[in-house]
Amino acid sequence: MDSLPVHFFHAIFGYVPGGVTISNELQINGQIRDREVRLIGVHGEQLGIMSAREAQKLADEAKLDLVKVAPQAKPPVCKIIDYGKYRYEMARKAKEAKRKQKQIELKEIRMSPNIDSNDLMTKTKAARKFLEKGNKVKITLRFRGREMAHVSASRHILEEFAESLEDIASVDKAPKMEGRSMSLVLAVKKN
Repeated sequence: MDSLPVHFFHAIFGYVPGGVTISNELQINGQIRDREVRLIGVHGEQLGIMSAREAQKLADEAKLDLVKVAPQAKPPVCKIIDYGKYRYEMARKAKEAKRKQKQIELKEIRMSPNIDSNDLMTKTKAARKFLEKGNKVKITLRFRGREMAHVSASRHILEEFAESLEDIASVDKAPKMEGRSMSLVLAVKKN
């Protein structure tokens, strides 16, 4: 590892020389330019306040990295850890947290103002399936040509659509004109 050039690590970990890091990366080893740091040892023990050079020496003796974990503290807090392992653990925790999150998607159903009642029932069934999965549904009426003259008369289609799903859904956003289309957003009712 000692034989690899410094710019190799900069390319992999996203560092810029001079202690500046790209994005929210932590400063490690030679990037720490503070005069004094509060040092936490390998096993989590407080080693006290010391110069950054002394802290780096202790990290080198342990054959680990000196990582600034709390840059806003006075003095900044540094920890002696294996940085590669630390990054791996943080990435794994972030991935796990993301997996546990429920992503609510916005599904769209498009219709024309002169839709037949059977087609409307089919669209209602599709919307019901989306809502049962926990997604929001945007119902859009698209107006073409002369249909634009009867926009206000077509509002009832969206209102009937919302009424047919009122047992599981509530209106999140009321019917609204957006260019040549009128849309309504339905969300799952919260019990």
